[in-house]
Amino acid sequence: MKSALINTTTESTWSGRMNCRGQDCVRAHQHHHGYWLISCLCECVCLCPGSWADRSPLHEAASQGRLLALRTLLAQGYHANNVTIDHVTPLHEACLSGHVACVRALITAGANVNAATIDGVTPLYNCCASGSVGCMELLLQNGAHVHTPHAHFPSALHEACKRGKHSIRGQCVESLLSHGADPDYEVPHLGSPLYMSCLHRHTACSEILLHTGASVNVGRGGDSPLHAAVRQDSADQVSVLLDYGADVNLRDSNNQRPVELAPPGGKTQQLLLAFEVSPRSLCQLCRLQIRKLIGRSRLEQLPRLPLPSLLTRYLEHT
Repeated sequence: MKSALINTTTESTWSGRMNCRGQDCVRAHQHHHGYWLISCLCECVCLCPGSWADRSPLHEAASQGRLLALRTLLAQGYHANNVTIDHVTPLHEACLSGHVACVRALITAGANVNAATIDGVTPLYNCCASGSVGCMELLLQNGAHVHTPHAHFPSALHEACKRGKHSIRGQCVESLLSHGADPDYEVPHLGSPLYMSCLHRHTACSEILLHTGASVNVGRGGDSPLHAAVRQDSADQVSVLLDYGADVNLRDSNNQRPVELAPPGGKTQQLLLAFEVSPRSLCQLCRLQIRKLIGRSRLEQLPRLPLPSLLTRYLEHT
């Protein structure tokens, strides 16, 4: 079968668009009358000056943190919101590489802080992937949304919890929560942020979420965060979850309790078995009930209650 290319637009617009992710966009098919018809095998992209672009010099400068070059390009007329075929903006690139000065320059030039790629990735999500708290704060101060408009889009909070091994990712989680992120925000295929944190053994992130009022038993489907922590044999996570009231009797989709998933003889199993024979103390039960009655949205007001500081710290888990 022959292939043909037809110049249906100007050379400058068509140039470089003959391939889409390594495949020919245009292929010829033989008509039954002997003519050749051109069919496009991928979505057509209209390139408009100042609106659409391939990976531009501005993208490269933002990605590599070359601030002087980036400012020069903006001064020469490059649009801060130029996008690639996948809708990646220079701001996406700067955030993924953690270049705070470039992010500031792009925002000043009018970059859209909530721009999304075709996969729903936002600059804020890229900040969480790279662990750049500085870039994240700039975005949040300039109107970045902590949650995406569609549940199936990637979640910045989930990404921060997934990559939260180092303290810097914990700071990302704290920053998102302080700007109104919902600690119980669920993504269908990922579950809750706490579940994601337990799945990846990030105890510090789990503590931050629980301290902010995340529901300790909300996971993914029939799986609770405790199930996830036990599967990872993370004794530290299990201890934190139990302290915040995790239900040891919940069953997963296979009708198994957390203790049934624990590696035999391991510390995780020992913790769960010891908990079953030694129920929570009265003061622990009171703390859980008081926090529940106060409600997540008012937990930050605990220090204002007329209570001794020692009792306040106990209620705050500090």
